[in-house]
Amino acid sequence: MTRFILLIISLFVCSIGIKAQELQKISEAEAKSAHAKLHFKANANTGNYDVTYHKLEFTVNPSAASIAGKVSTTFTALEDMNTVTFDLDDNMVVSSVTQNNNTVTYSQNTNDELIINLENTLNLGAATTVEITYSGNPTSNGFGSFEVTTHGNAQTPVLWTLSEPYGALGWWPCKQDLNDKIDVIDVYITAPEQYTAVSNGLEQGTSLTPPGRKTTHYKHQYPIPAYLIAIAVTNYETYSHTVANNGNPFPVVNYVYPESLSAAQNSTGVTVDIMNHFINLFGAYPFENEKYGHAQFGWGGGMEHTTVSFMGNFSRNLIAHELAHQWFGNKVTCGSWKDIWLNEGFATYLTGLTVEHLDGEAAFKTWRNNAKNTVTSATNGAVYLSDIDTTSVNRIFSSRLSYNKGAMVLHMVRKKLGDTNFFLALKNYLSDANLAYGYAKTPDLIAHLEAASNLNLTAFFDDWVYQQGYPTYNLEWYQPTTNTISISLQQHQSDASVSFFEANVPIRIYGTNGETADVLLNNTGNAQTFVENVSFQVSNVEVDPDSHLITKNNTSTLNTERNIYTKYTFEVVPNPVKNILTLKTNASNLFQNLILYNAFGKKILETNKTEISISNLSNGVYFISIITDKGIFNKKVIKE
Repeated sequence: MTRFILLIISLFVCSIGIKAQELQKISEAEAKSAHAKLHFKANANTGNYDVTYHKLEFTVNPSAASIAGKVSTTFTALEDMNTVTFDLDDNMVVSSVTQNNNTVTYSQNTNDELIINLENTLNLGAATTVEITYSGNPTSNGFGSFEVTTHGNAQTPVLWTLSEPYGALGWWPCKQDLNDKIDVIDVYITAPEQYTAVSNGLEQGTSLTPPGRKTTHYKHQYPIPAYLIAIAVTNYETYSHTVANNGNPFPVVNYVYPESLSAAQNSTGVTVDIMNHFINLFGAYPFENEKYGHAQFGWGGGMEHTTVSFMGNFSRNLIAHELAHQWFGNKVTCGSWKDIWLNEGFATYLTGLTVEHLDGEAAFKTWRNNAKNTVTSATNGAVYLSDIDTTSVNRIFSSRLSYNKGAMVLHMVRKKLGDTNFFLALKNYLSDANLAYGYAKTPDLIAHLEAASNLNLTAFFDDWVYQQGYPTYNLEWYQPTTNTISISLQQHQSDASVSFFEANVPIRIYGTNGETADVLLNNTGNAQTFVENVSFQVSNVEVDPDSHLITKNNTSTLNTERNIYTKYTFEVVPNPVKNILTLKTNASNLFQNLILYNAFGKKILETNKTEISISNLSNGVYFISIITDKGIFNKKVIKE
């Protein structure tokens, strides 16, 4: 599988209602962070080997924008090779390279490549280890891969990295093209002993390294791409929550600034509730044998580094979004920029599922409505990116399309398949041996959705993912009889790329006495007519009342000429009434008899006359059923 670029994985979350302006700021920040490296292409010179292991030894000080490192890399040849190339910013200076403890020659160039001359030809399938010693001042791009800033009133130094999508080469020699996840990493961070160091995986221990330094060792034993490897160092306070995980507990470890400790402790506990919900929906937490956690860092958003998300704040929404990426983005990573919605659409939708789980359906409806309004704020745009789209970071990180439309498409798929099949398909997608801890593209997801549901989703994905826009529905309705309703749907498309959007269209029918009935119309063609049973006189019909569809500006019109309740009029006068009640109608030839009921449904009288005396009845509410050869017409009467 070609695994070019990928992932932007980010973070970046939205408010409970997906406030459009908030999500827009998040996606814009992502776009800004990626802009400097957008034109980085997968290095063809690194495609001839498979990385299996890194030992990463970093010496840093959060008060200085510099790094000294030793990186040992074990790799397997995918073809016979005499040299091996790593990606490394030419601002980093390599001082020595060894292969199997023997010194070898190397060179660096202005293409940010480190080219190592191997001792002998490494044959296809053979493995070897090289050790690279280097140092330098990583180039800062304002958001970028290696940052040294301060926090708090005391201006305490903090160092953190954020390498997505192509920033890792700025601070360590790696294979940056993201087509190769590393099987196992050991990370050793040496820093002044007063600071706490954070990285992926489980902390293995610390050791003092005179003078006045401490080395912290982390080990991560799940496949991971270079961009998700991260470190952070400052005077963190730490505390943990525990996820019971059905008898296999793991910790949620929080690394926070001292000045933020109290607020963070009041905010992060919900991580356990969200974690349990995601486990129930999607299967085991992908890194349950290690940890999950948060590390505070100097940016307003977040970044879902594997096993430890870097957090600019501890809002529930950011917590949910970054945690969601551990499944959708870190365990299964989108295979190209075109498929970015497999990361960001899922993370956005899982934030919505958190709203549904913790706040209920009314709040989730508000969430969907806000997402839908964002998507339909413009008439064009597809979830899936074109080749030209991938040259624009603003398009890749579009909050309207990659985030919100991707999320709403997932919700529509869920409604189409039903919860059982939808969540089964996602569990199977995440556990697929060809995808788990690897990469996926949109057809991989479609295959699992179709397998779980036995549905052909080609037309659905063509319309809603690969093409642009959304439908507007013009509904016309009437009641041909008193117990049926005829509904006709005419659809208009906002963009010419789609001739017709196939969808299950939710309809709510309202009665004259407050009744409601919901029906789901399988709309497969334009001007399609549906006849549904209904047990009351209809006053109005509404399209998509609960915001389950991406749609806008829908209308509903009554066909008065064909509606039985407007074609044949039956009126009781006066109303309210004291003594004599009279039935007036334009269809006296249809009238058969009249039945009067009290408020509890007890029959009071039945007659074939159109005028009756009710002077002897108690004051209150009564109901009249007018029996005709066209059906039964019901009226409410008030006796005073």
